[in-house]
Amino acid sequence: MTNEYLKPMAGLPRRVGVLAALVCLAFMVPLPASGEWNDSIRWKAELDATFSGGRNTPFWLVNNLQGLSSVERDNGYFRLSAFHDMDTTRRFTWGAGVDLAVAWRFSSTFIVQQLYGEVKYRCLSAMLGSKEMSGCFNNPRLSSGNLLFSNNSRPIPQLRLGIFDYADIWGLRGWLGIKGYIAFGAFTDSRWQRSWVSEGGKRTDGVLFHSKGLWLRNGNPDKFPLTIECGIEMATQFGGTCHTLDGDVIRMPHSLKDWFKAVVPLKGGSDTPDGEKVNVQGNMVGCWNFCASWTPKADWSVKAYFEHYFEDHSQLYIDYRWRDGLWGVEADLPDNPFVSGIVYEYIHMKDQSGPLLNDKNDKVPEQVSGNDNYYNHYLYAGWEHWGMGIGNPMVLSPLFNRNHDIRFRSNRMYGHHVGITGDPVPGLSWRLLVSFSRNWGTYAAPLEREMDNFNALAEVTWRPAALKGWEGTLSVAGDSGPLLGKSLGVGIKISRTGWFDFKKRKR
Repeated sequence: MTNEYLKPMAGLPRRVGVLAALVCLAFMVPLPASGEWNDSIRWKAELDATFSGGRNTPFWLVNNLQGLSSVERDNGYFRLSAFHDMDTTRRFTWGAGVDLAVAWRFSSTFIVQQLYGEVKYRCLSAMLGSKEMSGCFNNPRLSSGNLLFSNNSRPIPQLRLGIFDYADIWGLRGWLGIKGYIAFGAFTDSRWQRSWVSEGGKRTDGVLFHSKGLWLRNGNPDKFPLTIECGIEMATQFGGTCHTLDGDVIRMPHSLKDWFKAVVPLKGGSDTPDGEKVNVQGNMVGCWNFCASWTPKADWSVKAYFEHYFEDHSQLYIDYRWRDGLWGVEADLPDNPFVSGIVYEYIHMKDQSGPLLNDKNDKVPEQVSGNDNYYNHYLYAGWEHWGMGIGNPMVLSPLFNRNHDIRFRSNRMYGHHVGITGDPVPGLSWRLLVSFSRNWGTYAAPLEREMDNFNALAEVTWRPAALKGWEGTLSVAGDSGPLLGKSLGVGIKISRTGWFDFKKRKR
């Protein structure tokens, strides 16, 4: 156990007493009477504990939990949150949320998971703060995750402006819709990197964030069941201070011109390293998204989607074949006591435009834009936040690295993933996730041999009718294969949701 975890554990008995008092207080708040309902302020109290045996907490008890998890065995948290949800039926509406957690054996003890405010007028929206968000077309409960933005890491605080939900283009009778956004923010894991990364290891401080996206939707499901969606989303890490493996300290520029270069990827200037002068400034990443949905009836549908990840211009366009990507199929089935939804995904990240990279120069006048090294970067810590990959978690996050090297150890991989859910009886639901991947490391640092990784999760959630607002979840997960090693764990979560009694209305 590292010092990072020993220090929080020293005061654990005192914190356990405080947590117990908070739990009792939260669970004793009365719910509204059965004939009344209050939706102005929604609150939730949640207690989560995970117990594991083996090398670490099993994969699916760590990943796709918005970063609120730990690879350290036997961990947990207590969480209190309150939200004012937007009423999307109104022209003008607003929302806000605060979501705090106290954890043990996590990367930090006190966690501000969400803290945001948002407004919407007609189709225009704005959000300021940290808010949990998921990828474009992926089912957050069943999918392995979007290649660019999954729900795998802690939220990045940002200012986001745009059209967040599809708006119909005037005059086309609902057959064509558009949505998009632009955002600027900052990463919050500088202090954690200083404490977690091994001495002399690569790390960053004060890194800034930018992202943007644009999507089109063609089709009117009210008149014809086929809908086509396509779009592009891009993001950049820029500014900040980079501490390299060579011991150099590089302060990246962050003037107004550099903010503009984050929006429009351009080469770096004279105040940037040579690699930035040849390529685009900062760590630019992105993803093309395509989706086709077939909804013949209101109670069932099927959709197929494809995501193509890119790290440079060669894969942004079609300079090289698009061999890498994520292919997925999701089906929502009619009401039945067995299976209500199923997802299958195939992910391939092995090609990366080939093994060779050569920026055109006087000695070698050929441009070879290979070795894209997905999610990694030669200056920045990579496409991660608090050690968890922001993209698809099947590319194993740096937090799993026992040598505390903040890089993605194996981004050359392919894998299969299946997610199934069902609602056998009212108040009871289940979920099953099964994943397999084969890994080769990176082009620059290949593994000694190809390594497989097998991960599974079985989960049951119960919402008792006699206890309004209560919910309990029991999860059993396990890993096998040489990449992560063998692990087996159990997760227990108890929560209660209610409404502050400011303004009541009849059901």
